[in-house]
Amino acid sequence: MSAPAPSPLAIVDAEPLPRQEEVLSETALAFLAELHRRFTPRRDDLLARRAERRAEIARTSTLDFLPETAAIRADDSWKVAPAPPALEDRRVEITGPTDRKMTINALNSGAKVWLADFEDASAPTWENVVTGQLNLIDAYTRRIDFTDERTGRTYALRPDEELATVVMRPRGWHLDERHLTGPDGTPVPGALVDFGLYFFHNAQRLLDLGKGPYFYLPKTESHLEARLWNDVFVFAQDYLGIPQGTVRATVLIETITAAYEMEEILHELRDHASGLNAGRWDYLFSIVKNFRDGGPKFVLPDRNAVTMTAPFMRAYTELLVRTCHRRGAHAIGGMAAFIPSRRDEEVNKVAFEKVKADKDREANDGFDGSWVAHPDLVPIAMESFDRVLGDRPNQKDRLREDVDVKAEDLIAVDSLDAKPTYAGLVNAVQVGIRYIEAWLRGLGAVAIFNLMEDAATAEISRSQIWQWINAGVVLDNGEKVTAELARKVAAEELANIRAEIGEEAFAAGNWQQAHDLLLKVALDEDYADFLTLPAYEQLKG
Repeated sequence: MSAPAPSPLAIVDAEPLPRQEEVLSETALAFLAELHRRFTPRRDDLLARRAERRAEIARTSTLDFLPETAAIRADDSWKVAPAPPALEDRRVEITGPTDRKMTINALNSGAKVWLADFEDASAPTWENVVTGQLNLIDAYTRRIDFTDERTGRTYALRPDEELATVVMRPRGWHLDERHLTGPDGTPVPGALVDFGLYFFHNAQRLLDLGKGPYFYLPKTESHLEARLWNDVFVFAQDYLGIPQGTVRATVLIETITAAYEMEEILHELRDHASGLNAGRWDYLFSIVKNFRDGGPKFVLPDRNAVTMTAPFMRAYTELLVRTCHRRGAHAIGGMAAFIPSRRDEEVNKVAFEKVKADKDREANDGFDGSWVAHPDLVPIAMESFDRVLGDRPNQKDRLREDVDVKAEDLIAVDSLDAKPTYAGLVNAVQVGIRYIEAWLRGLGAVAIFNLMEDAATAEISRSQIWQWINAGVVLDNGEKVTAELARKVAAEELANIRAEIGEEAFAAGNWQQAHDLLLKVALDEDYADFLTLPAYEQLKG
Protein backbone atom coordinates (compact mmCIF):
# COMPACT_ATOMS: atom_id res chain seq x y z
CA MET A 1 0.00 0.00 0.00
CA SER A 2 1.25 3.50 -0.81
CA ALA A 3 2.50 5.51 2.16
CA PRO A 4 -0.18 8.15 2.82
CA ALA A 5 0.62 11.83 2.80
CA PRO A 6 -1.48 14.16 4.97
CA SER A 7 -4.90 14.28 3.34
CA PRO A 8 -5.71 17.42 1.34
CA LEU A 9 -9.42 16.78 1.98
CA ALA A 10 -11.30 19.00 4.41
CA ILE A 11 -14.27 18.02 6.57
CA VAL A 12 -16.62 21.01 6.41
CA ASP A 13 -19.84 22.04 8.20
CA ALA A 14 -20.13 18.68 9.99
CA GLU A 15 -20.59 18.13 13.70
CA PRO A 16 -18.06 15.52 14.92
CA LEU A 17 -19.66 12.12 15.55
CA PRO A 18 -18.74 9.43 18.08
CA ARG A 19 -16.01 7.15 16.66
CA GLN A 20 -15.83 9.27 13.48
CA GLU A 21 -12.03 9.01 13.49
CA GLU A 22 -12.31 5.24 13.00
CA VAL A 23 -13.91 5.83 9.60
CA LEU A 24 -12.24 9.10 8.62
CA SER A 25 -8.68 8.19 9.56
CA GLU A 26 -5.77 10.00 7.93
CA THR A 27 -5.02 6.95 5.78
CA ALA A 28 -8.62 6.57 4.67
CA LEU A 29 -8.90 10.26 3.80
CA ALA A 30 -5.65 10.07 1.83
CA PHE A 31 -7.19 7.25 -0.21
CA LEU A 32 -10.36 9.30 -0.83
CA ALA A 33 -8.25 12.29 -1.83
CA GLU A 34 -6.47 10.20 -4.46
CA LEU A 35 -9.77 8.84 -5.80
CA HIS A 36 -11.08 12.43 -5.99
CA ARG A 37 -7.98 13.72 -7.76
CA ARG A 38 -7.90 10.95 -10.34
CA PHE A 39 -11.55 10.35 -11.12
CA THR A 40 -13.76 13.37 -10.34
CA PRO A 41 -12.80 15.22 -13.56
CA ARG A 42 -13.90 12.20 -15.60
CA ARG A 43 -17.10 12.00 -13.56
CA ASP A 44 -17.79 15.64 -14.39
CA ASP A 45 -17.27 15.00 -18.12
CA LEU A 46 -19.67 12.06 -18.02
CA LEU A 47 -22.36 14.12 -16.31
CA ALA A 48 -22.01 16.68 -19.10
CA ARG A 49 -22.36 13.84 -21.60
CA ARG A 50 -25.63 12.82 -19.93
CA ALA A 51 -27.04 16.28 -20.61
CA GLU A 52 -25.99 16.08 -24.27
CA ARG A 53 -27.64 12.70 -24.68
CA ARG A 54 -30.84 13.88 -23.04
CA ALA A 55 -30.93 16.84 -25.46
CA GLU A 56 -30.60 14.41 -28.35
CA ILE A 57 -33.52 12.32 -27.02
CA ALA A 58 -35.61 15.47 -26.69
CA ARG A 59 -34.86 16.25 -30.34
CA THR A 60 -35.48 12.75 -31.77
CA SER A 61 -37.86 11.05 -29.26
CA THR A 62 -36.09 7.75 -29.86
CA LEU A 63 -33.19 5.55 -28.79
CA ASP A 64 -31.28 2.74 -30.46
CA PHE A 65 -28.52 0.26 -29.78
CA LEU A 66 -25.11 1.84 -30.37
CA PRO A 67 -23.68 1.27 -33.86
CA GLU A 68 -20.12 1.92 -32.66
CA THR A 69 -20.23 -1.03 -30.26
CA ALA A 70 -21.94 -3.54 -32.54
CA ALA A 71 -18.79 -5.69 -32.62
CA ILE A 72 -18.91 -6.20 -28.86
CA ARG A 73 -22.53 -7.36 -29.06
CA ALA A 74 -21.77 -9.68 -31.98
CA ASP A 75 -18.70 -11.29 -30.37
CA ASP A 76 -19.76 -14.53 -28.67
CA SER A 77 -16.31 -15.23 -27.23
CA TRP A 78 -16.27 -13.03 -24.15
CA LYS A 79 -17.76 -13.71 -20.74
CA VAL A 80 -17.63 -11.96 -17.37
CA ALA A 81 -15.38 -13.37 -14.65
CA PRO A 82 -16.76 -16.43 -12.83
CA ALA A 83 -18.75 -15.60 -9.71
CA PRO A 84 -16.93 -16.03 -6.40
CA PRO A 85 -18.48 -18.70 -4.14
CA ALA A 86 -20.17 -16.10 -1.90
CA LEU A 87 -22.09 -14.72 -4.91
CA GLU A 88 -22.87 -17.95 -6.73
CA ASP A 89 -26.33 -18.28 -5.15
CA ARG A 90 -28.30 -15.02 -5.02
CA ARG A 91 -31.85 -16.36 -5.15
CA VAL A 92 -33.21 -13.87 -2.60
CA GLU A 93 -31.74 -10.45 -1.79
CA ILE A 94 -33.05 -8.09 0.88
CA THR A 95 -32.53 -4.35 0.58
CA GLY A 96 -32.33 -1.64 3.20
CA PRO A 97 -30.34 1.19 4.77
CA THR A 98 -27.30 0.67 7.00
CA ASP A 99 -28.68 1.81 10.35
CA ARG A 100 -27.71 -0.47 13.23
CA LYS A 101 -31.00 -2.35 13.63
CA MET A 102 -31.41 -2.92 9.88
CA THR A 103 -27.81 -4.11 9.59
CA ILE A 104 -28.46 -6.89 12.11
CA ASN A 105 -31.93 -7.79 10.82
CA ALA A 106 -30.84 -7.89 7.16
CA LEU A 107 -27.79 -10.03 7.87
CA ASN A 108 -29.98 -12.39 9.95
CA SER A 109 -32.92 -12.40 7.50
CA GLY A 110 -32.25 -15.70 5.75
CA ALA A 111 -31.73 -13.92 2.44
CA LYS A 112 -28.64 -14.90 0.47
CA VAL A 113 -27.61 -11.25 -0.07
CA TRP A 114 -28.17 -7.96 1.71
CA LEU A 115 -28.01 -4.83 -0.42
CA ALA A 116 -26.52 -2.47 2.16
CA ASP A 117 -27.83 0.79 0.81
CA PHE A 118 -26.12 4.18 0.98
CA GLU A 119 -28.19 5.36 -1.99
CA ASP A 120 -31.97 5.54 -2.51
CA ALA A 121 -32.88 3.97 0.85
CA SER A 122 -30.66 6.37 2.79
CA ALA A 123 -30.91 10.15 3.15
CA PRO A 124 -27.25 11.29 3.03
CA THR A 125 -26.95 13.09 6.34
CA TRP A 126 -23.40 13.14 7.69
CA GLU A 127 -24.51 10.83 10.49
CA ASN A 128 -25.99 8.30 8.04
CA VAL A 129 -22.89 8.39 5.84
CA VAL A 130 -20.40 7.88 8.69
CA THR A 131 -22.34 5.64 11.06
CA GLY A 132 -23.46 3.44 8.17
CA GLN A 133 -19.80 2.69 7.49
CA LEU A 134 -19.18 2.07 11.20
CA ASN A 135 -22.09 -0.36 11.39
CA LEU A 136 -20.67 -2.45 8.56
CA ILE A 137 -17.20 -2.47 10.12
CA ASP A 138 -18.76 -3.52 13.44
CA ALA A 139 -20.77 -6.25 11.73
CA TYR A 140 -17.69 -7.77 10.11
CA THR A 141 -15.81 -7.68 13.39
CA ARG A 142 -18.89 -8.94 15.28
CA ARG A 143 -18.96 -5.93 17.56
CA ILE A 144 -22.53 -5.01 16.70
CA ASP A 145 -25.70 -5.30 18.75
CA PHE A 146 -28.79 -3.17 19.20
CA THR A 147 -31.41 -2.65 21.90
CA ASP A 148 -34.69 -1.02 20.96
CA GLU A 149 -35.33 1.66 23.60
CA ARG A 150 -39.08 1.50 22.99
CA THR A 151 -39.57 -2.25 23.33
CA GLY A 152 -36.44 -3.30 25.21
CA ARG A 153 -35.82 -5.98 22.58
CA THR A 154 -32.16 -6.82 21.88
CA TYR A 155 -30.79 -7.74 18.46
CA ALA A 156 -27.55 -9.69 17.83
CA LEU A 157 -25.92 -11.45 14.89
CA ARG A 158 -26.38 -15.13 14.12
CA PRO A 159 -23.28 -17.27 13.42
CA ASP A 160 -21.21 -16.14 10.42
CA GLU A 161 -22.31 -19.03 8.21
CA GLU A 162 -25.97 -17.99 8.58
CA LEU A 163 -25.45 -14.34 7.58
CA ALA A 164 -26.32 -12.81 4.23
CA THR A 165 -23.49 -11.76 1.91
CA VAL A 166 -23.25 -7.97 1.72
CA VAL A 167 -23.42 -6.17 -1.61
CA MET A 168 -23.00 -2.47 -0.83
CA ARG A 169 -24.63 0.27 -2.92
CA PRO A 170 -22.87 3.66 -3.00
CA ARG A 171 -24.53 6.85 -4.16
CA GLY A 172 -24.90 7.53 -7.88
CA TRP A 173 -22.39 9.57 -9.89
CA HIS A 174 -24.59 12.69 -9.83
CA LEU A 175 -24.54 13.20 -6.03
CA ASP A 176 -21.78 15.05 -4.18
CA GLU A 177 -20.76 14.81 -0.52
CA ARG A 178 -20.78 18.42 0.65
CA HIS A 179 -18.99 17.65 3.93
CA LEU A 180 -15.79 16.44 2.21
CA THR A 181 -14.03 18.85 -0.15
CA GLY A 182 -10.79 18.90 -2.09
CA PRO A 183 -8.04 21.55 -1.98
CA ASP A 184 -9.97 23.83 -4.35
CA GLY A 185 -13.18 23.49 -2.34
CA THR A 186 -14.91 21.10 -4.76
CA PRO A 187 -16.98 18.42 -3.02
CA VAL A 188 -15.98 14.77 -3.40
CA PRO A 189 -18.55 12.71 -5.33
CA GLY A 190 -20.69 10.73 -2.90
CA ALA A 191 -20.04 7.59 -4.96
CA LEU A 192 -16.30 7.82 -4.30
CA VAL A 193 -16.83 8.58 -0.59
CA ASP A 194 -19.14 5.59 -0.06
CA PHE A 195 -17.14 3.18 -2.18
CA GLY A 196 -13.77 4.42 -0.94
CA LEU A 197 -14.48 4.23 2.78
CA TYR A 198 -16.11 0.81 2.50
CA PHE A 199 -13.36 -0.63 0.32
CA PHE A 200 -10.52 0.89 2.37
CA HIS A 201 -11.77 -0.48 5.69
CA ASN A 202 -13.27 -3.80 4.63
CA ALA A 203 -11.68 -5.24 1.47
CA GLN A 204 -9.00 -7.29 3.25
CA ARG A 205 -11.29 -8.05 6.17
CA LEU A 206 -13.89 -9.50 3.80
CA LEU A 207 -11.28 -11.61 2.02
CA ASP A 208 -10.24 -13.00 5.40
CA LEU A 209 -13.90 -13.95 5.98
CA GLY A 210 -14.05 -15.83 2.67
CA LYS A 211 -16.01 -13.14 0.88
CA GLY A 212 -15.02 -9.90 -0.84
CA PRO A 213 -15.87 -6.26 -1.56
CA TYR A 214 -19.04 -6.51 -3.63
CA PHE A 215 -21.00 -3.53 -4.98
CA TYR A 216 -24.26 -2.54 -6.62
CA LEU A 217 -23.74 0.35 -9.05
CA PRO A 218 -26.79 2.65 -9.30
CA LYS A 219 -28.09 5.14 -11.87
CA THR A 220 -25.57 4.10 -14.54
CA GLU A 221 -26.51 5.64 -17.89
CA SER A 222 -23.82 4.34 -20.26
CA HIS A 223 -20.96 1.90 -20.72
CA LEU A 224 -18.55 4.81 -20.38
CA GLU A 225 -19.78 5.30 -16.81
CA ALA A 226 -19.21 1.59 -16.22
CA ARG A 227 -15.69 2.04 -17.62
CA LEU A 228 -15.04 4.75 -15.04
CA TRP A 229 -16.14 2.40 -12.25
CA ASN A 230 -13.88 -0.32 -13.62
CA ASP A 231 -10.89 2.05 -13.58
CA VAL A 232 -11.76 3.01 -9.99
CA PHE A 233 -11.75 -0.68 -9.04
CA VAL A 234 -8.40 -1.34 -10.73
CA PHE A 235 -6.77 1.63 -8.99
CA ALA A 236 -8.29 0.84 -5.58
CA GLN A 237 -7.13 -2.78 -5.67
CA ASP A 238 -3.60 -1.74 -6.61
CA TYR A 239 -3.52 0.99 -3.94
CA LEU A 240 -4.39 -1.43 -1.13
CA GLY A 241 -2.55 -4.45 -2.52
CA ILE A 242 -5.79 -6.38 -3.08
CA PRO A 243 -5.61 -8.93 -5.94
CA GLN A 244 -7.05 -7.65 -9.21
CA GLY A 245 -10.51 -9.07 -9.90
CA THR A 246 -11.44 -9.24 -6.21
CA VAL A 247 -14.12 -6.56 -6.56
CA ARG A 248 -17.43 -7.71 -7.99
CA ALA A 249 -20.05 -5.26 -9.26
CA THR A 250 -23.71 -5.74 -10.11
CA VAL A 251 -25.06 -2.91 -12.24
CA LEU A 252 -28.62 -1.73 -11.83
CA ILE A 253 -30.19 -1.35 -15.25
CA GLU A 254 -32.51 1.37 -13.97
CA THR A 255 -32.12 3.96 -16.72
CA ILE A 256 -33.58 3.67 -20.19
CA THR A 257 -30.25 4.56 -21.83
CA ALA A 258 -28.45 1.76 -19.97
CA ALA A 259 -31.05 -0.72 -21.26
CA TYR A 260 -29.59 -0.15 -24.73
CA GLU A 261 -26.03 -0.80 -23.48
CA MET A 262 -26.35 -3.87 -21.25
CA GLU A 263 -23.77 -5.92 -23.15
CA GLU A 264 -21.34 -3.01 -23.34
CA ILE A 265 -21.69 -2.37 -19.60
CA LEU A 266 -20.87 -5.99 -18.81
CA HIS A 267 -17.98 -5.87 -21.27
CA GLU A 268 -16.43 -2.81 -19.61
CA LEU A 269 -16.66 -4.44 -16.19
CA ARG A 270 -16.05 -8.02 -17.32
CA ASP A 271 -13.15 -8.74 -14.90
CA HIS A 272 -15.23 -7.29 -12.04
CA ALA A 273 -18.80 -7.92 -13.22
CA SER A 274 -21.21 -10.07 -11.28
CA GLY A 275 -24.54 -9.35 -12.92
CA LEU A 276 -27.31 -6.91 -13.81
CA ASN A 277 -30.42 -6.01 -11.88
CA ALA A 278 -33.84 -4.91 -13.14
CA GLY A 279 -34.38 -1.78 -11.03
CA ARG A 280 -37.97 -1.27 -12.06
CA TRP A 281 -38.98 1.93 -10.23
CA ASP A 282 -36.02 4.04 -11.26
CA TYR A 283 -36.37 2.59 -14.77
CA LEU A 284 -39.90 4.01 -15.05
CA PHE A 285 -38.66 7.32 -13.67
CA SER A 286 -35.91 7.35 -16.30
CA ILE A 287 -38.39 6.74 -19.12
CA VAL A 288 -40.55 9.65 -17.97
CA LYS A 289 -37.51 11.88 -17.44
CA ASN A 290 -35.95 11.23 -20.82
CA PHE A 291 -39.16 11.24 -22.87
CA ARG A 292 -41.09 13.76 -20.78
CA ASP A 293 -41.58 16.08 -23.74
CA GLY A 294 -42.12 13.31 -26.29
CA GLY A 295 -45.88 13.75 -26.54
CA PRO A 296 -48.86 11.49 -25.72
CA LYS A 297 -47.18 8.24 -26.86
CA PHE A 298 -44.77 8.44 -23.90
CA VAL A 299 -47.30 9.34 -21.20
CA LEU A 300 -47.24 6.73 -18.44
CA PRO A 301 -50.46 5.91 -16.59
CA ASP A 302 -50.67 5.62 -12.79
CA ARG A 303 -47.54 4.02 -11.35
CA ASN A 304 -49.43 1.03 -9.95
CA ALA A 305 -50.99 0.37 -13.36
CA VAL A 306 -47.57 -0.23 -14.94
CA THR A 307 -46.99 -3.87 -14.04
CA MET A 308 -44.06 -6.02 -15.05
CA THR A 309 -46.32 -7.74 -17.60
CA ALA A 310 -46.57 -4.54 -19.66
CA PRO A 311 -45.04 -5.28 -23.09
CA PHE A 312 -42.25 -2.68 -22.83
CA MET A 313 -41.36 -3.90 -19.32
CA ARG A 314 -41.33 -7.52 -20.52
CA ALA A 315 -38.95 -6.50 -23.30
CA TYR A 316 -36.64 -4.89 -20.73
CA THR A 317 -36.57 -7.82 -18.29
CA GLU A 318 -36.31 -10.56 -20.91
CA LEU A 319 -33.48 -8.75 -22.69
CA LEU A 320 -31.71 -8.43 -19.34
CA VAL A 321 -31.94 -12.17 -18.63
CA ARG A 322 -30.79 -13.10 -22.12
CA THR A 323 -27.89 -10.63 -21.99
CA CYS A 324 -26.69 -11.74 -18.56
CA HIS A 325 -26.82 -15.46 -19.26
CA ARG A 326 -25.16 -15.12 -22.64
CA ARG A 327 -22.22 -13.51 -20.82
CA GLY A 328 -22.18 -15.74 -17.73
CA ALA A 329 -23.59 -13.09 -15.38
CA HIS A 330 -26.39 -13.22 -12.82
CA ALA A 331 -29.75 -11.69 -13.71
CA ILE A 332 -31.42 -10.28 -10.58
CA GLY A 333 -35.09 -9.33 -10.56
CA GLY A 334 -36.95 -6.34 -9.18
CA MET A 335 -38.24 -5.17 -5.83
CA ALA A 336 -41.15 -6.58 -3.85
CA ALA A 337 -41.86 -3.49 -1.77
CA PHE A 338 -44.79 -4.75 0.33
CA ILE A 339 -44.60 -4.22 4.10
CA PRO A 340 -46.59 -6.87 6.02
CA SER A 341 -49.29 -5.61 8.34
CA ARG A 342 -49.63 -7.12 11.81
CA ARG A 343 -53.15 -5.72 12.04
CA ASP A 344 -54.77 -6.66 8.75
CA GLU A 345 -54.56 -10.27 7.62
CA GLU A 346 -56.62 -9.57 4.49
CA VAL A 347 -54.11 -6.93 3.36
CA ASN A 348 -51.34 -9.47 3.90
CA LYS A 349 -53.14 -12.22 2.01
CA VAL A 350 -53.67 -10.11 -1.10
CA ALA A 351 -50.15 -8.68 -1.00
CA PHE A 352 -48.45 -12.05 -0.43
CA GLU A 353 -50.31 -13.43 -3.45
CA LYS A 354 -49.05 -10.53 -5.58
CA VAL A 355 -45.47 -11.01 -4.35
CA LYS A 356 -45.65 -14.74 -5.04
CA ALA A 357 -46.96 -14.16 -8.57
CA ASP A 358 -44.20 -11.60 -9.21
CA LYS A 359 -41.42 -13.89 -7.96
CA ASP A 360 -42.86 -16.94 -9.73
CA ARG A 361 -42.82 -14.97 -12.99
CA GLU A 362 -39.22 -13.88 -12.49
CA ALA A 363 -38.02 -17.37 -11.60
CA ASN A 364 -39.86 -18.87 -14.59
CA ASP A 365 -38.43 -16.17 -16.90
CA GLY A 366 -34.87 -17.19 -16.00
CA PHE A 367 -33.86 -14.71 -13.31
CA ASP A 368 -31.34 -16.06 -10.81
CA GLY A 369 -32.72 -14.14 -7.84
CA SER A 370 -34.82 -11.17 -6.81
CA TRP A 371 -35.28 -8.41 -4.23
CA VAL A 372 -37.54 -8.04 -1.22
CA ALA A 373 -37.82 -5.13 1.22
CA HIS A 374 -38.93 -6.98 4.37
CA PRO A 375 -37.72 -10.15 6.15
CA ASP A 376 -41.25 -11.62 6.11
CA LEU A 377 -41.08 -11.72 2.30
CA VAL A 378 -37.84 -13.73 2.20
CA PRO A 379 -39.59 -17.16 2.54
CA ILE A 380 -42.12 -16.28 -0.19
CA ALA A 381 -39.43 -15.29 -2.69
CA MET A 382 -37.24 -18.20 -1.60
CA GLU A 383 -40.04 -20.68 -2.32
CA SER A 384 -40.53 -19.27 -5.83
CA PHE A 385 -36.86 -19.66 -6.70
CA ASP A 386 -36.39 -22.97 -4.86
CA ARG A 387 -39.17 -24.44 -6.99
CA VAL A 388 -37.30 -23.58 -10.19
CA LEU A 389 -33.68 -23.87 -9.06
CA GLY A 390 -33.81 -26.83 -6.72
CA ASP A 391 -30.25 -27.51 -5.56
CA ARG A 392 -28.68 -25.42 -8.35
CA PRO A 393 -27.26 -22.05 -7.25
CA ASN A 394 -28.61 -20.24 -10.33
CA GLN A 395 -30.00 -20.85 -13.81
CA LYS A 396 -27.38 -19.10 -15.91
CA ASP A 397 -27.54 -22.10 -18.27
CA ARG A 398 -30.97 -20.86 -19.44
CA LEU A 399 -29.80 -18.74 -22.36
CA ARG A 400 -33.24 -17.48 -23.42
CA GLU A 401 -32.31 -17.59 -27.09
CA ASP A 402 -36.03 -17.31 -27.82
CA VAL A 403 -35.91 -13.63 -26.79
CA ASP A 404 -35.64 -11.12 -29.63
CA VAL A 405 -36.03 -7.52 -28.48
CA LYS A 406 -35.96 -4.68 -30.99
CA ALA A 407 -34.91 -1.14 -30.10
CA GLU A 408 -38.45 0.18 -30.41
CA ASP A 409 -39.84 -2.49 -28.04
CA LEU A 410 -38.09 -0.93 -25.03
CA ILE A 411 -39.87 2.41 -25.45
CA ALA A 412 -43.30 1.18 -26.61
CA VAL A 413 -45.02 2.94 -23.71
CA ASP A 414 -48.16 3.41 -25.81
CA SER A 415 -48.68 -0.37 -25.82
CA LEU A 416 -50.39 0.07 -22.43
CA ASP A 417 -54.17 0.29 -22.27
CA ALA A 418 -54.22 1.98 -18.85
CA LYS A 419 -54.65 5.76 -18.66
CA PRO A 420 -53.85 8.35 -15.97
CA THR A 421 -56.55 8.72 -13.33
CA TYR A 422 -57.47 11.29 -10.69
CA ALA A 423 -56.76 8.68 -8.00
CA GLY A 424 -53.31 8.23 -9.53
CA LEU A 425 -52.64 11.96 -9.33
CA VAL A 426 -53.72 12.00 -5.68
CA ASN A 427 -51.49 9.02 -4.90
CA ALA A 428 -48.49 10.65 -6.59
CA VAL A 429 -48.96 13.76 -4.44
CA GLN A 430 -49.53 11.75 -1.26
CA VAL A 431 -46.44 9.58 -1.71
CA GLY A 432 -44.33 12.51 -2.84
CA ILE A 433 -45.10 14.69 0.18
CA ARG A 434 -44.88 11.87 2.72
CA TYR A 435 -41.62 10.52 1.34
CA ILE A 436 -39.88 13.90 1.02
CA GLU A 437 -40.89 14.84 4.58
CA ALA A 438 -39.27 11.69 5.94
CA TRP A 439 -36.19 12.14 3.73
CA LEU A 440 -35.68 15.64 5.14
CA ARG A 441 -35.64 14.00 8.59
CA GLY A 442 -32.85 11.69 7.48
CA LEU A 443 -34.95 8.63 6.55
CA GLY A 444 -34.49 7.15 3.09
CA ALA A 445 -36.59 3.97 3.37
CA VAL A 446 -40.15 4.84 4.40
CA ALA A 447 -43.28 2.70 4.83
CA ILE A 448 -46.18 4.47 3.07
CA PHE A 449 -49.55 2.75 2.55
CA ASN A 450 -48.03 -0.71 3.23
CA LEU A 451 -45.21 -0.27 0.72
CA MET A 452 -41.54 0.37 1.44
CA GLU A 453 -40.79 3.46 -0.59
CA ASP A 454 -37.44 4.99 -1.44
CA ALA A 455 -36.23 7.92 -3.51
CA ALA A 456 -37.16 6.22 -6.79
CA THR A 457 -40.83 6.31 -5.81
CA ALA A 458 -40.80 10.02 -5.13
CA GLU A 459 -38.99 10.54 -8.44
CA ILE A 460 -41.77 8.74 -10.33
CA SER A 461 -44.42 10.69 -8.44
CA ARG A 462 -43.08 14.16 -9.21
CA SER A 463 -42.05 13.20 -12.77
CA GLN A 464 -45.52 11.94 -13.61
CA ILE A 465 -47.12 15.11 -12.27
CA TRP A 466 -44.69 17.14 -14.41
CA GLN A 467 -45.33 14.98 -17.48
CA TRP A 468 -49.12 14.95 -17.14
CA ILE A 469 -49.24 18.75 -16.82
CA ASN A 470 -46.93 19.34 -19.78
CA ALA A 471 -48.69 16.76 -21.96
CA GLY A 472 -52.13 18.24 -21.17
CA VAL A 473 -53.43 14.90 -19.87
CA VAL A 474 -57.17 14.60 -19.24
CA LEU A 475 -57.96 12.26 -16.33
CA ASP A 476 -60.72 9.67 -16.03
CA ASN A 477 -62.98 12.19 -14.27
CA GLY A 478 -62.70 14.63 -17.17
CA GLU A 479 -60.34 17.05 -15.39
CA LYS A 480 -57.27 18.30 -17.22
CA VAL A 481 -54.05 18.07 -15.22
CA THR A 482 -52.77 21.58 -14.60
CA ALA A 483 -50.45 23.24 -12.13
CA GLU A 484 -53.53 24.61 -10.39
CA LEU A 485 -55.02 21.13 -9.99
CA ALA A 486 -51.71 19.79 -8.61
CA ARG A 487 -51.59 22.66 -6.09
CA LYS A 488 -55.22 21.96 -5.05
CA VAL A 489 -54.55 18.24 -4.50
CA ALA A 490 -51.34 19.03 -2.59
CA ALA A 491 -53.15 21.53 -0.32
CA GLU A 492 -55.84 18.94 0.40
CA GLU A 493 -53.22 16.30 1.22
CA LEU A 494 -51.41 18.68 3.57
CA ALA A 495 -54.69 19.36 5.39
CA ASN A 496 -55.43 15.63 5.55
CA ILE A 497 -52.01 14.92 7.06
CA ARG A 498 -52.51 17.65 9.66
CA ALA A 499 -55.86 16.10 10.64
CA GLU A 500 -54.41 12.58 10.60
CA ILE A 501 -51.37 13.16 12.85
CA GLY A 502 -52.47 16.15 14.93
CA GLU A 503 -51.18 19.70 15.28
CA GLU A 504 -48.22 18.87 17.52
CA ALA A 505 -46.77 16.18 15.25
CA PHE A 506 -47.48 18.27 12.18
CA ALA A 507 -45.60 21.26 13.63
CA ALA A 508 -42.66 19.04 14.62
CA GLY A 509 -42.30 17.66 11.08
CA ASN A 510 -41.17 19.07 7.73
CA TRP A 511 -44.58 18.90 6.11
CA GLN A 512 -44.86 22.39 4.61
CA GLN A 513 -41.26 22.16 3.40
CA ALA A 514 -41.94 18.78 1.78
CA HIS A 515 -45.14 20.10 0.16
CA ASP A 516 -43.29 23.10 -1.26
CA LEU A 517 -40.37 21.02 -2.53
CA LEU A 518 -42.65 18.50 -4.25
CA LEU A 519 -44.49 21.31 -6.05
CA LYS A 520 -41.21 22.94 -7.03
CA VAL A 521 -39.80 19.83 -8.71
CA ALA A 522 -43.18 18.86 -10.16
CA LEU A 523 -44.17 22.27 -11.53
CA ASP A 524 -40.94 24.09 -12.44
CA GLU A 525 -40.54 24.48 -16.17
CA ASP A 526 -36.83 23.71 -15.73
CA TYR A 527 -37.06 20.03 -14.80
CA ALA A 528 -34.53 19.02 -12.10
CA ASP A 529 -32.61 15.90 -13.16
CA PHE A 530 -32.93 14.40 -9.68
CA LEU A 531 -35.24 15.36 -6.83
CA THR A 532 -32.44 14.60 -4.37
CA LEU A 533 -30.29 17.45 -5.71
CA PRO A 534 -32.53 20.33 -4.51
CA ALA A 535 -33.60 18.21 -1.52
CA TYR A 536 -29.97 17.77 -0.43
CA GLU A 537 -29.63 21.56 -0.21
CA GLN A 538 -32.41 21.51 2.41
CA LEU A 539 -31.24 18.39 4.27
CA LYS A 540 -29.90 19.16 7.73
CA GLY A 541 -26.88 17.29 9.02
